[in-house]
Amino acid sequence: MGNSGDLPSNEEVSPHRARDVAGFIAAMRELKKRSGLTYRELEERAACRGDVLARSTLADVLRRTSLPRPEVVAAFVHACGDGDRADAWLAARDRIASARPTAGPAADRGAVVDMTWVKASPVEVRSPAGEARSHAGDVRSRAAKARSRRAKGAAAGAATALAVPMLALIAWGLLADDADDSDEPTASASAPGGWVTIRPARTADLCLTDGRDRAGAYESAVAVQLRCAKAPVPRTYLEPRGEDLYRIQWHHPEMGKGCLAVMGEKQIKGMLEPRQDCEHATVFRLEPDDGAFRLRPAAGDRCIGIVDDDTAVGAEAIEEPCSGAADQRFLVRPG
Repeated sequence: MGNSGDLPSNEEVSPHRARDVAGFIAAMRELKKRSGLTYRELEERAACRGDVLARSTLADVLRRTSLPRPEVVAAFVHACGDGDRADAWLAARDRIASARPTAGPAADRGAVVDMTWVKASPVEVRSPAGEARSHAGDVRSRAAKARSRRAKGAAAGAATALAVPMLALIAWGLLADDADDSDEPTASASAPGGWVTIRPARTADLCLTDGRDRAGAYESAVAVQLRCAKAPVPRTYLEPRGEDLYRIQWHHPEMGKGCLAVMGEKQIKGMLEPRQDCEHATVFRLEPDDGAFRLRPAAGDRCIGIVDDDTAVGAEAIEEPCSGAADQRFLVRPG
């Protein structure tokens, strides 16, 4: 457990030393470290003041390279026990915000981009898939020259004809967004326990992972579909609870372990939220379905699908009536 969060005066963290966003976020991380408080304790201290400081939101803020909203900064500073200097922190934040260029150089410098709210970014343009496209063009160019040199006889022409589809297959593989995500799903009669990825069967390059509801109705994390290559954390673990029954655990390097639970709050009823109280989290039944699985809460007759049958990045998982629709089929792969 952390201490009271009141910083000794001789150990104050100065936000005025920050010259850019990265420096400001580093100062916030240092303030949290000096406070000795956990994310949960900071959330509770903020709530005592009437502030909203969701621990999952704070964890996102401290690992990003973008400025947090002023109200988040104020709630965080007060919760850390440095409330007397809240105005100084906000002034430093405003100074850095006013000095930032309007274009997107952070992405150009290779900064991590939050794909839950950016639909396209320079990072994706510079991805290995882009390099693969260039390499595929070289392959096709070299193949065309080779075919021209060998097109002197019927036998050579036949060999070239056989080579063309092979080269097309190579180029197709290189053009895939993610080499690790291009594997065909393997049919299985039962879900693999342990570390896995859970992917909508229609969009196998997406994984169910930590995100936010797109309407902004809820501060904490919910399960959404994001590109697997862009969402290495949290890791997903299937905890067996009986025949074809599992708890779905998320393991985060900062937030720790949480287990997915179907939510009952009116504004986002049916969405999935990671909760630290795993004993009272939802137990899911994984029903085999032609190489994929239907994901069903064990206590009930409903299924997990994707909101509005959506295939978009960032679409939320939700409990809904079982319909046999494609959005209710998921691939479970060892991961």
